[in-house]
Amino acid sequence: MSTRTLLRSTIAFLAALFLSASAHAQLFRAYLAPDGNDANPCTLAQPCRLLPAALTAVASGGEIWMLDSANYNTATVTIGKSVSILVVPGAVGSVVAIGGPAISITANDIDLTLRNLVIVPLTGGGGTQGISMTGASNLTIEQCLVAKLPSHGVFVLGAGTVKIVDTIIRNSTGYGVFLQDGVKGAISRTHLLANASGNVVARTTLPGTTTASVTDSVISGGTEGLLAYADGDATSNARIFVTRSTIEDTSFALDSVAVAGSAAITVSYSTVTNNSFGWHIGGADRAFIKTLGNNHIADNTNAPVGVLTPTSLQ
Repeated sequence: MSTRTLLRSTIAFLAALFLSASAHAQLFRAYLAPDGNDANPCTLAQPCRLLPAALTAVASGGEIWMLDSANYNTATVTIGKSVSILVVPGAVGSVVAIGGPAISITANDIDLTLRNLVIVPLTGGGGTQGISMTGASNLTIEQCLVAKLPSHGVFVLGAGTVKIVDTIIRNSTGYGVFLQDGVKGAISRTHLLANASGNVVARTTLPGTTTASVTDSVISGGTEGLLAYADGDATSNARIFVTRSTIEDTSFALDSVAVAGSAAITVSYSTVTNNSFGWHIGGADRAFIKTLGNNHIADNTNAPVGVLTPTSLQ
């Protein structure tokens, strides 16, 4: 074999190897469109149609972009890698709950961001939660609409963290946001509206602490405004901190209940008005509602249950 022939063969082999590797390389950005096809490579020129295909194509830490208005799933979307799922501003990219949660996160140690999504149940299709996370992962929800779920809007169980910003969570049958058994939650600039069971609950049934901070938000309608509930053992703690927020038109605006362990809500710079009960405390010496004395609590229908605990700035 001549030197020139050998060189050509080597170049051809390397080119084939490169093309093969490129074909199997995962994308930093994967794309979805209503006219896409899951047989496509999920590129901008050849988008896929449904979220599972894009999740397969995208690299861990990458982005999935929904390019136009459509629904992008046909069953629960289970997410097992770090990814951001984003909708082009102006489009209505939806993920629907069909016979289960719309989005499920069971893996540990992943970072998931959802931005500008609409999460609702399929009409006549059942479904449960909007977003369910049972893995010890980090969930961020930004500028989303979560509405009309047959169960909870957002359900997080275990040692994960959840941040909800600039989002509307409304009209679900369960709670708007249900945090249980070790979750750390932060909710800001969010509207929680008419979720039937309640709007935010921090519950602990095991040893440890569940916490939620609610800032610059509006909570309206439903049975519970904010509920801190401890029913594990003596080391179970539920904590909610609410600042610069409005709670109105609920049955129990601030509700702190300790069956076992301790429960506490700390409220500052907030308005609590037009509720059935401005506050309710259940569990002698174990449940507290603490106030910095700078709130507006007025025009609630019934006399409150329990005594507020004054606290001061440090």
